[in-house]
Amino acid sequence: YLVGVGRADCTGPVAQVPLMGYANPDQVGGGLLSRLYSRAFIVADPEDSKRIVFVSADIGMVSQRVRLEVLKQLQSKYGELYRQDNVILSGTHTHSGPAGYFQYTLFWITSKGLIRPALSSIVNGIVKSIDIAHENMKRGRLFINRGTVENSQINRSPFSYLRNPASERSRYSSNTDKEIVVLKMVDEDGHDLGLISWFAVHPVSMNNSNHLVNSDNVGYASYLFEQEKNKGMLPGEGSFVAAFASSNLGDVSPNTRGPFCANTGESCDNPQSTCPIGGAVMCMAKGPGNDMFESTRIIGQNIYLKAKELYEKASQEVTGPLSSAHQWVDMSNVSVELNATHTVKTCKPALGHSFAAGTIDGVGAFNFTQASVEGDPFWDQIRDQLLGEPSNETKACHKPKPILFSTGEMTWPHPWHPNIVDVQIAAIGSLAILAVPGEFTTMSGRRLREAVKSEFDSHGTPGMNVVIAGLCNVYTHYITTYEEYQLQRYEAASTIYGPHTLSAYIQLYRGLAKAIALNATQDLPHGPEPPLFNVTSLTLLPSLSAESAPANKTFGDVLEEVRQEYREGEVAEVTFVGANPRNSAENATVHNFLTVERYSNISSSWSVVLNDASWDTRFYWSKGSGGQSNVTIEWHIPAGTEPGVYRLRYFGHYKRRVSLFRTITVPFGGSSSAFQITAP
Repeated sequence: YLVGVGRADCTGPVAQVPLMGYANPDQVGGGLLSRLYSRAFIVADPEDSKRIVFVSADIGMVSQRVRLEVLKQLQSKYGELYRQDNVILSGTHTHSGPAGYFQYTLFWITSKGLIRPALSSIVNGIVKSIDIAHENMKRGRLFINRGTVENSQINRSPFSYLRNPASERSRYSSNTDKEIVVLKMVDEDGHDLGLISWFAVHPVSMNNSNHLVNSDNVGYASYLFEQEKNKGMLPGEGSFVAAFASSNLGDVSPNTRGPFCANTGESCDNPQSTCPIGGAVMCMAKGPGNDMFESTRIIGQNIYLKAKELYEKASQEVTGPLSSAHQWVDMSNVSVELNATHTVKTCKPALGHSFAAGTIDGVGAFNFTQASVEGDPFWDQIRDQLLGEPSNETKACHKPKPILFSTGEMTWPHPWHPNIVDVQIAAIGSLAILAVPGEFTTMSGRRLREAVKSEFDSHGTPGMNVVIAGLCNVYTHYITTYEEYQLQRYEAASTIYGPHTLSAYIQLYRGLAKAIALNATQDLPHGPEPPLFNVTSLTLLPSLSAESAPANKTFGDVLEEVRQEYREGEVAEVTFVGANPRNSAENATVHNFLTVERYSNISSSWSVVLNDASWDTRFYWSKGSGGQSNVTIEWHIPAGTEPGVYRLRYFGHYKRRVSLFRTITVPFGGSSSAFQITAP
């Protein structure tokens, strides 16, 4: 094959924008722990024009808006080379990235609307990563390997899982998929190019009290792998690209100590995830570490170490033709043949009451509980007044789900949920990547993989490696099994197309697999095209106005200085007169908020040893009054740091008023005093 890899920043605004994932309106960005990247991989057939593009981006999920804008840009650059059928866009599902990149109304509620700078950063970052991969195509080889990652997941809805038939459960040793699949890429001389791995775990080691933008546990795994392979480079630099992509993570949590009541410390591992005192809002799962930062590193490192071992040992080569199949489907209206006599249908999208309960990884508001199959008259009354009552047809179709939001019947100012959904498979030789538009639970994913594998088998393509890539192309929440749906925990309440959603997807993906196996992808009907709503920006974000520094101070001045000396394990910290980081995101395509620099006596100069993409640095922004704000930079000095003289630097942009109607953006910087790191 010809192989190309690329990585580009897609971080966007790190302040004032809500973070996407927990739907908690109080969780807005207030700084940066690690940068977000889009990682692109292109595999091409040297003989003809066939290509496959796989992108994994450090974002909550790929939205339809993001996908449509990316495809539009690719078409204007490359014509028919990169299309909806051969480009897969997948989100890692970090819950600590900026929101606001959706066109459907439901997501505006917690995102404060459609935020153009956030959307543009993601779209441009994805396109740039594909450009880099495109420009660096070279002859190469692919190898696949698989193994198990231990101590890194629990099933967060085990009572739902137990609803699946005992005969089916007995075929599996665990209620989560512990398997990690690694695709290794090398050039023809065997030099490392990159890897994609797929593993099912929620990147929610950072909980909903976090305000620092970061890529969570799987992002930390990428960082470790890339730092290892790009020796001597700063984070985010270097040619080796390591993507840790999402899979069927619907009911899988990294918070391995399980759910406890925050107030009493007792377990709340019950079907309702509720506590005797304080109810459901008190029930939260804990990770393996002492705090969320440590938990993120532990889980990320577990995944990285297994991937590294499998990468080094990978010997099974992937060969064979490239092909891709894609359809748009109206998921609100699919007829599914369960057997010769029985046909069922999917429903218009709707969310159940337990959607508002959240999960043990991030609890909801107002004490909704999971596993509610009865509505609540109080909330139903409010909903009927504000948003309108669900139709009898929708109520009946979704049974036993009590409907909280009948999103498929809500169209103001735009539809609240998608009807038109992408289904897509890309095959690279013996590897079939199923690009799914949401979060399949463990058992849903197993059923889908098995169905697709048997479809390939029965049409003369045996022995396919089938992997699920999660959160691709358009976000449609969760996909549980029919049996799990009956219990109506969070994942089931969020299965928006009703109880037969999974059966519909299995039928559709079988159709795609059959078309690939029979070399008939050109005969697949395209299906109804998704809409691109005419909304460019609509947001409740505060506008960026002129800023000021305190009296006798200027931007970048130090307010609280570092100490004169530190040892490893301590935290060097400095506070500056700051400015809104959104200015930087909106004015500089590539921006670095901080550096850690070391003084060299030999050259009598400072050299950068860390940037803001490092997981050892933290950048905090806090807004004061009267257009003033502060920035605090922390460096958590790791074991093994070379003793010597260091300093911390800050780079920002402030808005200055030049006339009544015009402000300009001015770059500035600041530096701490020099400090010593002494030997341990």
